[in-house]
Amino acid sequence: MPSGVGVVAPPMDLFTPVALGDLELANRIVMAPLTRLRGGSAGVPGDLIVEHYRQRASAGLIIAEGTYVNFESQAFVGQPGIVTDEQVAGWRRVADAVHERDGRIVLQLMHGGRVTHPDVNGGRRVVGPSAIAIDGQVHTEQGKQPYPVPHALTIDEIPSVVDDFVASARRAIDAGLDGVEVHSANGYLLHEFLSPASNVRDDQYGGSVENRIRLVVEVVKAVSEAVGAGRVGLRISPEHNIQDAVETDRDDVRAVYGALVDALQPLGLAYLSVLHKEPTGDLVQELRKRFGGKVIANSGFGSPTTRDEAVQLIDDSHADAVAVGRALIANPDLAERWRDGQPENAPRPELFYASGAEGYTDYPFLQTA
Repeated sequence: MPSGVGVVAPPMDLFTPVALGDLELANRIVMAPLTRLRGGSAGVPGDLIVEHYRQRASAGLIIAEGTYVNFESQAFVGQPGIVTDEQVAGWRRVADAVHERDGRIVLQLMHGGRVTHPDVNGGRRVVGPSAIAIDGQVHTEQGKQPYPVPHALTIDEIPSVVDDFVASARRAIDAGLDGVEVHSANGYLLHEFLSPASNVRDDQYGGSVENRIRLVVEVVKAVSEAVGAGRVGLRISPEHNIQDAVETDRDDVRAVYGALVDALQPLGLAYLSVLHKEPTGDLVQELRKRFGGKVIANSGFGSPTTRDEAVQLIDDSHADAVAVGRALIANPDLAERWRDGQPENAPRPELFYASGAEGYTDYPFLQTA
């Protein structure tokens, strides 16, 4: 090749491959972690969950639903866990089914924190950074009940939270999943430590920016050391203001999340997933720059992410991949539909949190629609 002549890189778009750390994706459509409550009373992924994820294996990456890391962290009736041998075996079946279709799947590790009730987590305690209850009601098998005041985790108890995330990450990898995502968003335990509304501690885990990010940093570092940073992602949702994890001071948000990504940048994580209504805005793009690695954009909590939006996010270099929720619920072959500009099934939200196959594994593929 003549001197000074470089190789022109192929154009990148939503349908081209991308590497997120150790994860090799065939396209940049990522299935967002979607709570669906099909795990039964034992929290074991069964035939329905296996089939659900198998059907959606053509997405570049599946991020499986939030999965509890210890029994008291269970936030929903029917939520799957990654604690018992039976649960691990269930996730092994899921991973095998996805891999048989050449898909990639990671497991979202979730501690519900104060977003639960003893009638949900088997009569166990409810914990959080501080003894502040959510103003609202939780769904239990006995009906709706007020959220309880959580037990404020003590300094001596916090290391066990880190240990449970690590143990669950190891179980997920042993089950054959391609990686894990640490859930630090949407008002659950790790996010509760970040938010000044839910964290009013006066020790080394509260108050200052450095203290409020401490637990998230400890968990992500420990999980990365256990299973390899290239297999670990982190999910955040700055300013999402859900489940009373309120973050309304933009300066504080910028300081907290900026310090968080600065602390994690040297690890070389697989990705950072950011849920925010303005993925192209200054905050998200600043965090992306400071993180320095691959970023998955997710703007679809308030309204569904469309094909045009996903394409634009990649074309304009605002993200490396796009998390999609409702469209992938309704269209197991969404990657093919979006690639070829084909019509989509409409989702049936009234069945999102049901217990059977309807609205879960019965959406038609394009060739059978």
